[in-house]
Order: sequence, then structure tokens, then C-alpha cells
Amino acid sequence: MRSLSKILLPVDFSERSVGAARYARSLAIHFHAELTLLHVLTPPQYEFGALDVSGSMLADLYRDRSKLAAQELDQFLATELSAVDVCRVVLEGDPAPKIVEYAHHQPADIIIMPTHGYGPFRRFILGSNTAKVLHDADCPVWTGVHLEEAPAVAAIPFHTVLCAVDLGGQSAKTVSWAAFLAKEFGARLILMHTTACPPEAAEAAGPGWADGGRKAAAAELQRLLESVEAKAEILVEAGEPAKSICSAAARVSADALVIARGSASGVFGRLRTNAYAIIRQSPCPVVSV
Repeated sequence: MRSLSKILLPVDFSERSVGAARYARSLAIHFHAELTLLHVLTPPQYEFGALDVSGSMLADLYRDRSKLAAQELDQFLATELSAVDVCRVVLEGDPAPKIVEYAHHQPADIIIMPTHGYGPFRRFILGSNTAKVLHDADCPVWTGVHLEEAPAVAAIPFHTVLCAVDLGGQSAKTVSWAAFLAKEFGARLILMHTTACPPEAAEAAGPGWADGGRKAAAAELQRLLESVEAKAEILVEAGEPAKSICSAAARVSADALVIARGSASGVFGRLRTNAYAIIRQSPCPVVSV
């Protein structure tokens, strides 16, 4: 039976980390999970490698920074996380590979981390560390541009889960994970597929092409639900995938959007353009399975 027993939360002490921590806390409380706060300390030689700095000075600098990082991590949301089984870890190295390596070693059931966007341009930015973790991690990754807006409550409500699939090889796994999340929180589950209809193809195929495509996609979605023994509302729309999916997420007031990121082909691929666009534009957190 699927569960979330180990949650990994990379922390950089920003407001984005605070918001992500609130989602992590809510999930940890619900699943009685262990929550690991991980801070990766960049080695000083990464910053001073080109300068004439002695090895002993670098060693002293690292010891001081490591001690300060450990102290800051111990104090990070200490009160808010007091009801959770928390493990706090400081590592040294390149952040993204270290996060992925630690997640594999635990092994973590999910990684929760924000994107890197700021201000009016944040919808167009996906931080390099988050992108690398999304690409390389084996477990689901929970992320989004709005995580810092998470409410400071013990249990964040999940009323609606939207699952968008491309009907590729990862679809069954993605639907199964979304169904698990919806069932755990008693949430409404909506299964969605976006069909692309190029103008030249529609003109050549005739006026019934779009309706036929939607019916065929709906039938495939129903078969997919039956294959994983899940039930959901079915939604099929035509249009540009990222825009259509994010618009639907806003329209149904989704609390979480579940997408695939591991299939070799199809709409999403292994975090190809559409998946990045979905994560950047989604009005709610995105779980990449």
C-alpha cells in the first residue's frame, strides 16, 4: 500500500522554503511521516577557487559557515514543526546532486521544494537546482511558484486534485499516485488530457475530427482509470497543453496538479517544454511523478 513515510525538504532559509515547509508539515502530520530538513552548504572553494586563499583559511571558513548553517537549520520553524518528527541535516557540495543523492539514500517518498522565481518574472523562471532535481530524482517532486503563499495552519486542505496525462507510458503510474492523494484527503479527482488539433489537420480531417478525438481520448482515460482501479471525473480539452491544463486547474480550483515526468515520449516527455511551462504557470502546487 502506498504511503508517504519519508518527506525530504531542501531548505535555503528563504520565504520560499518557509512556504514549502508548511506543505511538508501538513503532509507529514497527515501521514505520520518523518520530515528531513536538508541544507546543502556550498564549499568555499566554489566561491574562492580563483582567488589566492590558503587551504587553512578555507578550512576555517567552512567550519564557521557549517556551524552557522547548523544553528540556523536547528532554529528554522522550530515551533511550527514541533508536532512533526523532524531530522535536520547539513551536507556540503553541489546542491542539486546532493539533494538527489540524499533522496535516493533515504529513500525519500517525496521531495518538496519551491521554484526559484521572484517578483513579476517568477512565472518565467525555473531555478537550476529545482530543474536538476526534477530531472534526476526517482521519487515524486512537489513544487510550484506559489509555495511561499502556503497558509500557516496545521492542516492545509486538499479538496480537488487535477491529474493531467499524455496517455504515454507513465500515465498509469501518474493516475495511481493522484488517486492515492485524492483518496487520502477525501478530495475530488479530475483526470485530464489535452488534445492538440493543428488547423491544417482539422481542415483535412473534416468537422467531426475534434469530437472524434475527444471521444477517443475520453475512452482511453476511462480504460486507464479502470486499469489502476480508480474513479475520477474526466476532462478532455483541445489546445496548447500547458495553457489548457493550468487554465483548467484554476477553473476547478485545484489544490494540487499531478503530472508525469518520466515517459520517454508524448506531451510531457522527461520534463520537456510543456512540463516546465506547467510548473511555471500552475496556480497550485505541481506534483511531478
